[in-house]
Amino acid sequence: MNWLIELFRDNQVIPIFLTLGLGFWLGGLKYKSFSLGPVTATLIVGVIIGQMDITISDTVKSVAFMLFLFAIGYKVGPQFFRSLKGEGLKQICFALVECVLCIATCVIISKLMGYNKGVAVGVFAGSQTVSAVIGVGNDTIRSLGLDEDITKKMLDLIPACYAVCYIFGTIGSAWIIANLGPMLLGGLDKVKQETAKLEDEMDSGDFVPDPGLVAANRPISFRAYKAEADFFNRPRTVEDIENHIKSLNLRHFVERLRLRGEIYDPEPELKVRKGDVIVLSGRRETIVDDAGWIGPEVTDHELLNFATENLPVTVSKSGAAGVSIGELKNEPFMRGVMIQKILRNEMSLPVKNKIRLEKGDVIHLVGLPQDVAVAVPEIGYSDRATGDTDMVFIGLGIAIGCFIGALVINIGGIPISLSTSGGAIIAGLVLGWLRAKRPTFGHIPRPVISLMDSGGLNLFIAVVGIGAGPSFISGLKEVGLELFFAGILCTTIPLIIAIFLGNKVFKFPAAVTLGCVAGSRNAVAALGAIQDNLDSSIPVMGYTVTYAVGSLTLILSGMIVAILA
Repeated sequence: MNWLIELFRDNQVIPIFLTLGLGFWLGGLKYKSFSLGPVTATLIVGVIIGQMDITISDTVKSVAFMLFLFAIGYKVGPQFFRSLKGEGLKQICFALVECVLCIATCVIISKLMGYNKGVAVGVFAGSQTVSAVIGVGNDTIRSLGLDEDITKKMLDLIPACYAVCYIFGTIGSAWIIANLGPMLLGGLDKVKQETAKLEDEMDSGDFVPDPGLVAANRPISFRAYKAEADFFNRPRTVEDIENHIKSLNLRHFVERLRLRGEIYDPEPELKVRKGDVIVLSGRRETIVDDAGWIGPEVTDHELLNFATENLPVTVSKSGAAGVSIGELKNEPFMRGVMIQKILRNEMSLPVKNKIRLEKGDVIHLVGLPQDVAVAVPEIGYSDRATGDTDMVFIGLGIAIGCFIGALVINIGGIPISLSTSGGAIIAGLVLGWLRAKRPTFGHIPRPVISLMDSGGLNLFIAVVGIGAGPSFISGLKEVGLELFFAGILCTTIPLIIAIFLGNKVFKFPAAVTLGCVAGSRNAVAALGAIQDNLDSSIPVMGYTVTYAVGSLTLILSGMIVAILA
């Protein structure tokens, strides 16, 4: 094996990418509903490969981590700044309170157990499932001016402690929020009834509802029906048909016609007689259930062979931001245009009439290209697929952020600094917000953001694992089995207190409370479990703002834990 070890030591790119590949493969394996996830799996693979005692430059680790932090800031920037006013402030305060609970619990337990700074940072990172804290904690401990040997020993303990605490941090937080949470708030049945009532209220109003609208991201459907109902005993114009559809409280549109064998695009005065065929657009579930008033559905491949568009549009116009979905659907420019889904911070919101759009939201419009083209300029700008990335924006953004973060200000003889980690995430935050305000620059396609986010973090973790490999096992023996139970307490205590505070003090509805708790902890798995248990996407209403705040505060909390522990 000596030749392989020497090969890996001389060509460090091989073990790095081998760790990434095997880590993502292992992290994707599932047993029932459990999986390690790519971060923990990559760390474990890195530790195993690191037994070869491979030395990798810290520069590689730093570059990967800065890309990750910038991407996080860029993603949540628009939502973070929008939430600084109105109802968002209440959720920001809640996220900050939950963050303080997480820090306080971890610091207190670490002091009671006699843990050093490295163990405390590892426990915090694992129990709160915030992998980026490993990097921030590393930077902070290095900056404290401790003895070099002591610093190295602390840094080597961080990944071991993270790995021990992460498993319950992931599984436990999802179970506590999704299963124990409803029990603490009065029982699952009570919470489901309250959530169903809230959904009904969100779909009520003075505008036309979509009776069959559901939260799942189902596609818009175009179907052909033969006019045979009594409604067509006399010729009906397209305008008559669409007025009749409105009277039925449906949101369907006439998109194409076969009249006496010939195909036509709809015009208000075109007349439809019995035997003609009409193509309607609408959400699939409403058309299937409610279009029978025309006549039987028919197969007409030629009639249905036309181009439609599914276009993501970023809300940027003041006339659309702050407008409810119900109000938007009644605008004249939305004729023939359906809303397939709404994304806020990459999370799907329920498509309900009372949901209000905010700048930076992405709504997917579906319809004929000419109809969608009319709606886009009234809402914002289209986010058409493109491979172009503004590298000037990324390069200068990260450089300026790290430069500001590296500056040190002495206050009362105490050196104060954001650190390059804090500078990178704040740069992403500000530039992401500017991009949402002025979408003429700084374009970074979503796949690139995903690569910077997931790839940057896991590349960083791979290097950490490989570097910590030689001392990982000894470090694990040193911290002992009791660390696992300390991690359980650090995961559980803040969540239970936060659930009570969200419902009793902040007065959030139960479903929104659970969403806020999950968002503040960036617990994506918990959000999915909550929605499954409640059979509702309402928890997302509490998740988006708190996720934006939690993404920043939990990462930066690594500095506080490293200093206080």
